[in-house]
Amino acid sequence: MADNKKPGHAQDTGHEWDGIRELTNPPPRWWLISFHASWIWCVVYFILYPAIPMVHDASKGILGWTQIQELKEAVAENDAIKGPYLQKVAAMSGDELLADAGMRNFSEQAAKALYGDNCAGCHGAGGEGATGLFPVLADDDWLYGGSMDNIIESITEGHQGNMPAHEGSIDEADINALADFVISLPEGKATPEGFAKFDEVGCTGCHGADAKGSVFNGDSYAGAVNLTDQIWRFGGSREDVLRTIRFGVNQEDVANTRVAIMPAFGKKLSAEDIKMLAVKVHGFGGGQ
Repeated sequence: MADNKKPGHAQDTGHEWDGIRELTNPPPRWWLISFHASWIWCVVYFILYPAIPMVHDASKGILGWTQIQELKEAVAENDAIKGPYLQKVAAMSGDELLADAGMRNFSEQAAKALYGDNCAGCHGAGGEGATGLFPVLADDDWLYGGSMDNIIESITEGHQGNMPAHEGSIDEADINALADFVISLPEGKATPEGFAKFDEVGCTGCHGADAKGSVFNGDSYAGAVNLTDQIWRFGGSREDVLRTIRFGVNQEDVANTRVAIMPAFGKKLSAEDIKMLAVKVHGFGGGQ
């Protein structure tokens, strides 16, 4: 073993294995500085902020800072910024919000979270809806009207569609004939015989003699769909159409009937929230 007491010779512990000596060199200065800085930082942090768990609580820290308090301050700051705009929203009509570019932009931005929390689960993040389940908001087909007042009313009051189930009330041949007639309408291939059967069964009472429905007409609406366009609320295949005719909408056969219910948000959201949501929904489909 080498003599580790010679001048300039690295000190070791006396341990050696396979020619490798265990030295006693001190750690680098940068490491020592970092080590002492870290424990000093921890002590300072523990004094300033809540950090030490207790039995029922934690140390408070001399600054009195908490995450909850920081959240409350951030919310209060945000409310102070939004407050004047919300006052304007309350004082303006839906059409006035649309006409004012600044307020329209504020409403659309403010309604992003509202839409995500209350509407996107059914209608999709972009208003795309889901065929057979939830209607599309991103087209220009408005069953209950597309004006701001209509949209505000729809959000506030909700809607529940209704179409009688025809299974059992008319024979199977008529059901199949009606399905073929409905499918032919958007293609412009409907026959006079088809219209005659459509009227005989009683469909014209809601959908009209021209099968264009009773969509909002300026004074009232019944919510019967236009059968002559290419928009299919519950799907446009023959099987889809047959199911709708047979089991109707919101009827007693819950396993087979179509469900078309939109909840009312009038008691859940404020009037200002509903107006801002209406601005966003109006923007999806471009209004009426």
